[in-house]
Amino acid sequence: MKKLILSLTIFFLTRIALFAGEGMWIPLLLAMLNETEMQSMGMKMSAEDIYSVNQGSLKDAIVHFNGGCTAEIISGSGLILTNHHCGYRQIQSHSSVEHNYLEDGFWAMNRREELINKGVTATLIARIEDVTAAALEGVTDDMDKNARQSVIDKNLNGIKASAQLESWEDVKIRSFYNGNQYFMFVTETFKDVRLVGAPPSSIGKFGADTDNWVWPRHTGDFSMFRIYADKNNHPAEYAEDNVPYTPKHFLPISMDGVQDGDFTLVFGFPGRTNEYLPAVAVEQIRDVLDPAKISVRDKTLGIYNAAMRADAEVKIQYASKQSGLSNGWKKWQGEVLGLRSSGGVEKKRKQEEKFQKIVALNPKFQQYTNLLPDFGKLYSSIEPYSLAKSYFDEITGRNVELIRLARSFNRLVNTYNNEGEEGFEKYRVRLIKYLEGYYPNYRPEIDEDVFAVQMDMMMNQVDPQFLPEDFTKMADSFSGDFAKMASTVFNNSFIDDEDQALAILDMASGDVIKAIQNDPAFILYKAFKTVYDDQIISKYNEYNEEINSLQQTYMKALLEVFPKNKFYPDANGTMRCSYGRVQGYKPRDAIIYNSKTYLDGIMEKYVPGDYEFDVPEKLRKLHAKKDYGRYHESGRMPVCFLGSNHTTGGNSGSPVIDAHGNLIGLNFDRVWEGTMSDYNYDLKLCRNIMVDIRYVLFIVEKYAGAHHLINEMKFVNPKTGKPKKEEPELFKRLKKKEAQKAPNQKPAAKQ
Repeated sequence: MKKLILSLTIFFLTRIALFAGEGMWIPLLLAMLNETEMQSMGMKMSAEDIYSVNQGSLKDAIVHFNGGCTAEIISGSGLILTNHHCGYRQIQSHSSVEHNYLEDGFWAMNRREELINKGVTATLIARIEDVTAAALEGVTDDMDKNARQSVIDKNLNGIKASAQLESWEDVKIRSFYNGNQYFMFVTETFKDVRLVGAPPSSIGKFGADTDNWVWPRHTGDFSMFRIYADKNNHPAEYAEDNVPYTPKHFLPISMDGVQDGDFTLVFGFPGRTNEYLPAVAVEQIRDVLDPAKISVRDKTLGIYNAAMRADAEVKIQYASKQSGLSNGWKKWQGEVLGLRSSGGVEKKRKQEEKFQKIVALNPKFQQYTNLLPDFGKLYSSIEPYSLAKSYFDEITGRNVELIRLARSFNRLVNTYNNEGEEGFEKYRVRLIKYLEGYYPNYRPEIDEDVFAVQMDMMMNQVDPQFLPEDFTKMADSFSGDFAKMASTVFNNSFIDDEDQALAILDMASGDVIKAIQNDPAFILYKAFKTVYDDQIISKYNEYNEEINSLQQTYMKALLEVFPKNKFYPDANGTMRCSYGRVQGYKPRDAIIYNSKTYLDGIMEKYVPGDYEFDVPEKLRKLHAKKDYGRYHESGRMPVCFLGSNHTTGGNSGSPVIDAHGNLIGLNFDRVWEGTMSDYNYDLKLCRNIMVDIRYVLFIVEKYAGAHHLINEMKFVNPKTGKPKKEEPELFKRLKKKEAQKAPNQKPAAKQ
């Protein structure tokens, strides 16, 4: 088995090293796999400058923000920069009608004004280790999948237990290449993260739903927080005497701007990609699953948008909900569009035809003969369950809040049945606390409208075999009038009413359980859950387990059958680098997109009073006067730019770093046609969208007047060589390295 591990590792490394470029790469392996190509594209750094455990490096400035986004440290006092949409929930939580930070923005003018955010975390990576050999110790080729996983789980527990950690550090281990490699990530998580600043949504969310996922873009999608630590500079819970964190490295900021062809490095924590699915799987996503989810959210968003336009308070209350629903809704539409326009499914089919021919002609690949036919059978079998799951997940698990609330009450019932009075009391306290935070942003009259349209969709779109009898009987009793059905359920349920719900939770445990079990919303929830558990998810999991096992074999087969193709590891929420260039694209016939946008474009889109395209008066005045300070580009104010970096969810807030290791932008989106990059990266269509760092600084200094934040940062001019205030250590090392080059040494050629 050790020989197999060694051969697989060598196989992966040699094949990837020959064909790197796109993909999301493990920083630990850059020196071996990517450094040469990155430098040939114009990068002036070494892999050691990007990832090092012996000295401060770029990785020490990269933050996993609250478990879902990326942020970067941009000062020696723990100041971090991330997207506006990544900090949206925190900005919303501090907002009210009187202090509407979503609408007006927020800026702490000193450390005392920075706002506390309970539960928000900032995680740094101390080191990464390849633990494949230890993880697969004792695994043999003849093991079935359950026995194999049992051995691996035991090994991983042993690796974690024996890891050399500081008292404030933690460890997580993740699998790569469908369980053929394992890496350990040693982390330190800070739990005192305070809101420092955010522009108004008219800047931070400019374009809102209309512009989401599309180019040209003019969104200043950024917010600022600060990491606080204890007096020893270690992670700590919030305390008044905590101090700003002093990082091992922070990113200096380039004032030179970007031009087409410039090298770009995006560093962060991409969430999930599935680049190596078979054609039949991607076709099912494109033609069946994505359209179903889009149709559900169409209905809800129509109701949300109308309510938010009509009422300023609703706009605040539902801002985060609407944004969350809209983001996926728009992304799935672009995914379908991109897969169709790029011929993603057809390209996979062509590759599979080649695969089958090679397998048929080569005796050593005979074990792979039935892989693709087996995929076809499995995806055909799983489709009705996948489709039903998509509808149930969206309707009962996401869109109808009443049913989601009923799920929380169901947990209280289960706790009472399984753990008695003691468990009941503990969870009751937690539930009350949760509800007290939930109800202030809940409008039952809006949810009632959503309930009506979604129950209609459930009845008419879901396969009748998956419809609960209690639901169909209820619908029949109202003769298909779902608005009337919704009115009756909401009028007779206590779950949608904060006062009633909290009053019932204050009763004796037996009375609480009885009230819950008689509630019509709870009865409906239980009916949906029973069908979901017994008829949908059980079969879905059964088929999905077979698919996952087959996918593991398919990954191994692809590597062996196509040794000259590039196979980078799928994203899995761990730290990765992707590199590319500043570059426009051509999405359709006769349409060519340039790589940069400017403040002029914001004024062209300006619609007074519109929730998507309004522009603050102060920004309009700054534009009219061309008062851009030192941040302009030949008299124009840059806003956003495009790159060919391979990104996905989780890269929101990732720093865009230049060839020298300086911050030039902030990643926040992909172009609409390129959202299919999670399944099919295509250099012609896939682009990531970034805020130009000069626009961020312009807003901070000239719009917000937060000069004290500007004074924390370090500015450099690597292209022009202008004098710098103070050179960060990484920049000094790069400068020394350049000086040591032989006089006749030529720079690396660009591709």
